[in-house]
Amino acid sequence: MQDTAEQPIPLSITQTTTAGIRVLVVGGEIDHDNADQLRRALHVDADGPARFVLDLSAVTFMDSTAISILVVANNAAREAGGWVRLAAMSESVQRVVEIVRLDTVLTCYLALSQALAD
Repeated sequence: MQDTAEQPIPLSITQTTTAGIRVLVVGGEIDHDNADQLRRALHVDADGPARFVLDLSAVTFMDSTAISILVVANNAAREAGGWVRLAAMSESVQRVVEIVRLDTVLTCYLALSQALAD
């Protein structure tokens, strides 16, 4: 018998730096099983900028682990004089962000270009 259950979409993160801002293009599902990948990408270190913009347009699912990582990363970035911004959220991710009121902690933008320009 063939398993017809949907398989989770693997997490992918592509990182670039633009004008001193680390841009993370994130795709797939962010959950407990793969959250360390996001945690590492959001690590504030002495060699890189503490300003992050996450393009979440290709994220299909995000659980409470991801929310926690974003809050901790924002706190670390702020302590280093930076910030974390969210951009281009998919509808399902935006719903989660609004339900847990993460949009009151992190600045959210409709488009990546807006988050980079502000």
